[in-house]
Amino acid sequence: MKKIIFPAPFKHEHIIRNVNDLFKEKLAVSVGQRAADRVAFIVGSWKFIIIQTLILALWALLNVTAWVYHWDPYPFILMNLFLSLQAAYTAPVIMMSQNRLSEKDRLDAHNDYELNIKAEQEVRTILDHLEAQNEALRKILEQVSPPDAVE
Repeated sequence: MKKIIFPAPFKHEHIIRNVNDLFKEKLAVSVGQRAADRVAFIVGSWKFIIIQTLILALWALLNVTAWVYHWDPYPFILMNLFLSLQAAYTAPVIMMSQNRLSEKDRLDAHNDYELNIKAEQEVRTILDHLEAQNEALRKILEQVSPPDAVE
């Protein structure tokens, strides 16, 4: 009888890594980066949009109705200047924050890729073991059954 050979046992090397910890290790966060993240968080909130809308409406109302001195008469050139300056500085700061988040996304995607490779290796090993078991069962059945009963 031919010897039944099973594949070698699979060595499981599960290294679980927290992407947040990897991100903190890889990219040292400076004061500027923390500030960029904070600005992006604040500017991207409904609270900021509502407060800014109220301030702009009050600005326009006070200048149109002349309840106080007209510091920026219609068409509100000074308000336009302030909004342009805000946009000019806010957009690059938000982009800096987004660049850091995209680096974290790349780390996350790479971690997922490594995990998928390990899972594929384990599935391949399981399939090899199942095939070896099928072969062993077929040989056992050949020995214990009449020749015409095994298919």
